[in-house]
This record gives sequence, structure tokens and C-alpha cells, in this order.
Amino acid sequence: MLSEMALVRILVDGYSLLHNWPELAPGQPRHSASAREALIRTLTRYQDVTGTPVTIFFDGSSSSRGPQNAANHGQVEVLYSVAGQTADQMIERVAHRFAVYGEVLAVTDDHAERETVMSLGGMASSCLNFIQIVENTLAEQADELKNYNRLEQRRFRKGR
Repeated sequence: MLSEMALVRILVDGYSLLHNWPELAPGQPRHSASAREALIRTLTRYQDVTGTPVTIFFDGSSSSRGPQNAANHGQVEVLYSVAGQTADQMIERVAHRFAVYGEVLAVTDDHAERETVMSLGGMASSCLNFIQIVENTLAEQADELKNYNRLEQRRFRKGR
């Protein structure tokens, strides 16, 4: 059944998420390279913890040299739209192509975009909801790491 398929990829409208996440690169313009890099770093950590691949879509080119179609940022895929194309259109196309492999999750505050992805069999999340999920997941991972390190330090001291 389609509804029981696994989440195969998270598709993020990069600028939509950045506009809702002022804590990332505070004081930086939301379309700046530093804001994009902060988002990429955070979502890379999230992907590392969850194991679910993430693709971030940005409208426009990433540099004055023109668009990059797959910037290399570790495992997180970063795609920029070309002239005449929007990040929303790219997300719809990817959601359609991945439908046979399982559900995708589209993260955007564009209601029409969320409806389109859901009509293609995917799931959708508002930016604020997804930010909360990411922050909670990363906080839980930090707590688990702290606890693990504490236990390992005790074990090390006993072994001396």
C-alpha cells in the first residue's frame, strides 16, 4: 500500500524555510550565501541523525557564474532552479518521480505546493512544523551523546 511506504526523501523549499528560521544565520539576509550555508549545515546534521536523504531547492543561481544543479555538501543534495523554472516546479517533478519508491515530504509554506505534492501521493509540512521537528531531533541527539559520553567516562575511570 502507498500509505505504508517509507519516507524516501525530504524535499525542502530552501528560501521558504530560511524566511521562517531567523535563528539560522541571525542578522544575515535570507537570500545570502551565509544563510544558505547555515541551512545546509543544519539539514546535513538532521539527515545524518535520521538517515533520510534531504534535497534543498533554491530559486535562482548559487553564484554569479550561473546556476549549479547539484552543489556538493556532503550527502545533502542542493539544487538551484534555472531561468524560467522555480523551486516549486522542481519539487513537484521530484515528488512525482519518487512516488514509485515511497513517500516524500515536501517542506514549504506555499499551500498550493503542499496540496500538489499531496495529490502526487507525498506528504507536506509547514516550515514552522518542520523547524520544530529538526530542532527537537537535534536536541535529542545532543542529549543522547551527552549521556553516552558520561557513561563512557565512568566506564573509563573504573577500568583504570
